[in-house]
Amino acid sequence: MEFQIMDLETWPRRETFLHFLEEVPCTYSITVELDITRLWRETRGIGLFPALLYGLSRQVNCQEAFRMDFNEAGQVGVYRQCSPCYTVFHPETEGFTNVWTEYDPVFSTFCRNYRADRERYRGDFRHGKPGAPPNLFSVSCVPWASFTGFHLDLPKGHTYLRPIFTIGKYTCREDTVRVPVAVQVHHSVCDGFHMARFLNGLQAWAESFSC
Repeated sequence: MEFQIMDLETWPRRETFLHFLEEVPCTYSITVELDITRLWRETRGIGLFPALLYGLSRQVNCQEAFRMDFNEAGQVGVYRQCSPCYTVFHPETEGFTNVWTEYDPVFSTFCRNYRADRERYRGDFRHGKPGAPPNLFSVSCVPWASFTGFHLDLPKGHTYLRPIFTIGKYTCREDTVRVPVAVQVHHSVCDGFHMARFLNGLQAWAESFSC
């Protein structure tokens, strides 16, 4: 796992970073309705969630702003690659287990690894997948309800730089399939420009997806 430390003396974002980290600590969230009509059709038999998990991972690994973090020494930097950590729901207990799958740029490989991890921990009610590395970002899914807004209250998350994603229930209307996706980020490393570029890239990927 490669982690590049940012040199605060030469980093162009230094002033913005310190402003939203120390002077005005600020996180923000945005919820969009993603058009997944093509993605939904192409992934029948594969599963929509692993496809969305891959799409989010793909975009995260395309943009530095979504791979920022602090190391154990408190130095800010960027991971070369990040992987998703997601939840496996247990209907028996109405609880969930955190599982992570290493990102692979090849969609079929990622899906194969995802299925293996999901099956392995489907019946594990108490423990998640062990050995979680620090370069993970969180993805939650609420497939029982759609929403137009979603916000996480992180009273101690003023130094949490990694993005958090929440996916809702998809709906079919007017010959389209749409799903709500909420993204929460730290303003010190991610501005509206970066967020828009991320979401536009995710939408473009969904519209052009092909197995």
